[in-house]
Amino acid sequence: MIMIIKIFFAFIATIGFGIIINIPHRALVVAGLIGVVAWLIYWGLFSLDLGLALSNLVAAVAIGILSDVSARKMKMPMLIFNIPSLVPLVPGGQAYQMIRTLALGETAQGVHFLTQVIEITGSIAIGFLIAELLNKLWKNLKVQRTVN
Repeated sequence: MIMIIKIFFAFIATIGFGIIINIPHRALVVAGLIGVVAWLIYWGLFSLDLGLALSNLVAAVAIGILSDVSARKMKMPMLIFNIPSLVPLVPGGQAYQMIRTLALGETAQGVHFLTQVIEITGSIAIGFLIAELLNKLWKNLKVQRTVN
């Protein structure tokens, strides 16, 4: 039951952010589903003790690939799906804890949270780059198959 609630909130967070940034209404459910898939990938890998970096990296790759597929199918820009789907992965809790601990003078703990924020955001950025590379490779393979 707890997992269903977490999935529901990942979906709602994604759709809610999509509404805030005013993406087209016909893209909201798809973006929400991509956000849920990404969160499930992140949660599954993190539960297997694969760490923050790898979990976020693989989830970001999934967002990039699924957003590209959705964008082509729905004839919309890829960013419409990328940005809201990213919300469940954003390290807001760690960023809050970093500011809080630094404000309280707990520098060592603050630096620990800062390291986590950098690790997560870097992993997400690299994941998007890998997804873009994979999408371009896939398109090139499809073009080569049609030519041959």
